[in-house]
Amino acid sequence: MPRHQSYSLSDEDIIELVFRNYGVKITPEQIARAYAPEQRMSWKKSVEVARFIKGMTLKQAKTWLEDVVKLKRPVPIKTFKKKQAHHATPWEGWPVAKWPVKVARRFLQVLENLENNARFRGLDVDRVVIVHAAAHKGIRIPNIMPRAFGRATRFDEQTVNVELIAAELPKEVVPKHYKLNLVKK
Repeated sequence: MPRHQSYSLSDEDIIELVFRNYGVKITPEQIARAYAPEQRMSWKKSVEVARFIKGMTLKQAKTWLEDVVKLKRPVPIKTFKKKQAHHATPWEGWPVAKWPVKVARRFLQVLENLENNARFRGLDVDRVVIVHAAAHKGIRIPNIMPRAFGRATRFDEQTVNVELIAAELPKEVVPKHYKLNLVKK
């Protein structure tokens, strides 16, 4: 396997993860993967989007991220929320939300790749669930920002390695629709 496509989980790890989370035994033929190396986007926002789409079906994740690109629905922010604006969100416990459009567009491309890989392997795309989503820090592209009086400040551009792994599950355990902890009124 090339250096840039080193997945963090093996087939055995995915099979064990699916059994722990869904109580279903799968085979390595029911696993589809997608990897996007060195994407020029925010690592922190990528981590939040990856955490959010994990556990969704491909269709649910694509629909939600398309709405994020259109600024209709936000992504809840759990970890990187210090000094961030709070919004009136429809779910309980996460007052911080963002609309990471650039990250959502890149994740949509990776989801399209994942869907094509699942089709190529002969999987039923309606039953494919994202069981692992990760965003790892990539290389830093060195850059400089010109300053006053002929000085310069280093201003590196960050890159992200996106990894998505999905598995075909039986119909009875596939999530019907994605639910947030909605506030009851």
